[in-house]
Amino acid sequence: MTSTAVAPRRLSLWLDLIRWDRPAGWLLLLWPTLAALWIAARGFPGWHLLAVFTLGTILMRSAGCCINDVADRDFDRHVKRTAQRPVTSGRLGVKEALAVGAVLALAAFVLVLTTNSLTIGLSFAALAVAIAYPWAKRFVSMPQAVLGVAFSFGIPMAFAAVQGRIPAVAWWLLAGNLFWVLAYDTEYAMVDRDDDLRIGIQTSAITLGRLDVVGVMAFYGVFLALWLAAGLRQGLGVPYLAGLAVAAGQALWHFTLIRDRSREGCFAAFRANHWVGFAVFAGVVADYLLRR
Repeated sequence: MTSTAVAPRRLSLWLDLIRWDRPAGWLLLLWPTLAALWIAARGFPGWHLLAVFTLGTILMRSAGCCINDVADRDFDRHVKRTAQRPVTSGRLGVKEALAVGAVLALAAFVLVLTTNSLTIGLSFAALAVAIAYPWAKRFVSMPQAVLGVAFSFGIPMAFAAVQGRIPAVAWWLLAGNLFWVLAYDTEYAMVDRDDDLRIGIQTSAITLGRLDVVGVMAFYGVFLALWLAAGLRQGLGVPYLAGLAVAAGQALWHFTLIRDRSREGCFAAFRANHWVGFAVFAGVVADYLLRR
């Protein structure tokens, strides 16, 4: 095979590795991060920070996929949905996948270097949690909580980048977002519960057992309650409340999808979750725009 033919094939494998054709994954990280950025700046944060956090979120989520697929390659081959991932199927080597992840993480770090020292320091903690998550499935009964911390770290980083400090509201928003991650990643885990039980991976869906649906809805409720309290404390008004109401309506719709625990319904609920985040973000943006 000629080099001109090999290059597109390698690029296709790399794009498959980072789930480029499934943007819902990085949108789940992006919306709460941008919402925090708007709240921290009390409106539009400027094009520089918007670019840093948007591109940085996409790059770090992509790097996380590389790490996750390497760590889970021996488990994923036993799960029908993940058996054909590039590393699991052997089409991409472990070293190459890690190299791709390292390049993406380095690119994200270069972006962070254009902010301030506090944000740079937080980026190391965010990277550590992201690396730790894939192995949490071996030791933690609800590894989705670790993922929740990893997926929420953009919130304190946003406040650090805008204000040079991390106020209490940032931690409240992080805590709320962690519960949202618990909600949608439990839905995701419900899809693979039978396979995970067979291969010995621990997930929140397995830990909760028959309380899984109740747990998911409770997680949604805590998420919305904490973001409601944090938003009111920041002086956000009717447009923000409308965004939360739309998000709550979507959560109720997800109940209808997951209540019978079908793989198709649970996966559909998970994939639709980025609209929950978008509704909240849109409410934040609208609130500040209408003040002008």
